[in-house]
Amino acid sequence: MIKDKMKKLDLSATLKINEISKKLEKEGKKIIKFGFGQSPFPVPYKVVEELKKHAHQKSYLPILGLDDLRVAISKYESKKRNKNISQEQIIVGPGSKELMFLLHISFDGEVILPAPSWVSYRPQSIIAENKLHWIQTNAENNWYPTAKSLEELVLKNKEKNYLLILNSPNNPSGQVCKNIKELSKIVKKYKIIVLSDEIYSELTFDESYESIANFCPENVIVSNGLSKWCGAGGWRLGYFVIPNELNKIKNSMKVLASETFSAVSAPIQFAAISAFKDDHKEYILKSKNILKGIGDYVYDNLKSNNVIVNKPMGGFYLMPEFLNKTFKTSAEMCTDLLNKKGVAILPGSDFGFSVEKMISRLSYTDFDGKNFMTNINLDTKVDEDLIEKFAPKVVEGTKRLKDWAEKA
Repeated sequence: MIKDKMKKLDLSATLKINEISKKLEKEGKKIIKFGFGQSPFPVPYKVVEELKKHAHQKSYLPILGLDDLRVAISKYESKKRNKNISQEQIIVGPGSKELMFLLHISFDGEVILPAPSWVSYRPQSIIAENKLHWIQTNAENNWYPTAKSLEELVLKNKEKNYLLILNSPNNPSGQVCKNIKELSKIVKKYKIIVLSDEIYSELTFDESYESIANFCPENVIVSNGLSKWCGAGGWRLGYFVIPNELNKIKNSMKVLASETFSAVSAPIQFAAISAFKDDHKEYILKSKNILKGIGDYVYDNLKSNNVIVNKPMGGFYLMPEFLNKTFKTSAEMCTDLLNKKGVAILPGSDFGFSVEKMISRLSYTDFDGKNFMTNINLDTKVDEDLIEKFAPKVVEGTKRLKDWAEKA
């Protein structure tokens, strides 16, 4: 009754841990929710008001997206990249995750994933029956592949079509890719298609974010949306920027969209125009200030002889590795942590690491972002006192983790 490939798949790890955490809370247990990567901040006021204003919109919109929205996105991307992006390159979908799935279905070739990578890339490849190659990475290179490792993989069969998925800032590591130029040379040399998942790009802690699309635009599909920087994950709106050289992929995705989701919710699309057209600089700067302060706090308090971790560079994740031999798998380790300390994190095995590596993903978003944001100014230094006041569960969770790591 069920296809064999589907029998091998489970619920998305991030959604599953969120459901488990909520269930435990309903049972009266105090859970620190470091497992689910959801923005803690409210949707910007202007965008919410636009949603209210357009709640009456009920008609099916164009498959590729509302024209005015695609224009707003193209101008937003043009300014961001300092390059002219046409609205014809934009396709809007019900979350970038759905668009990625349509890309996997359309793409005829093999997929290259750095280990670690976001939990849903691999299952989508399996469902689409695209052969998957993992590239191992290390902390010294910010958990991204080197140009050499990418070239070595491609040279094993350079006649194949390859799709490389890069996510910077990265989920789960919280790191930014610093060898973009070197990777782009290999991409151009072997005509690799790149999906550049830039959903966290507005949350880069320094101001020097670079997209691989700046160096090989004809090879790169850029993915972005409202869920992370705009706090609107539940609104389900994402988009792709597809270069003219890859029009065949865009046309194929359009056909698939017409036979699946048809079009994104009309009120959401009208409201999203404001997200990309209006000035949300203060909102974004406050978001980054808070997230950087909290990320630094968790990093400073976790790093020790028992825990190896890279300082976060963007987004809202870090990836601690626990130096103990008590457990056989990282999943077993995370279960023990949840049962004994009430802290929910995800095992590294969900992101492409070997099960024996005691590494995990921590999302430091269990706090009231609206309250925190309301009580600071643009120039406020987010120090330990503010974090203890406005993010007490993050402080408590970090203490529990540190105590557990010392005793495990």
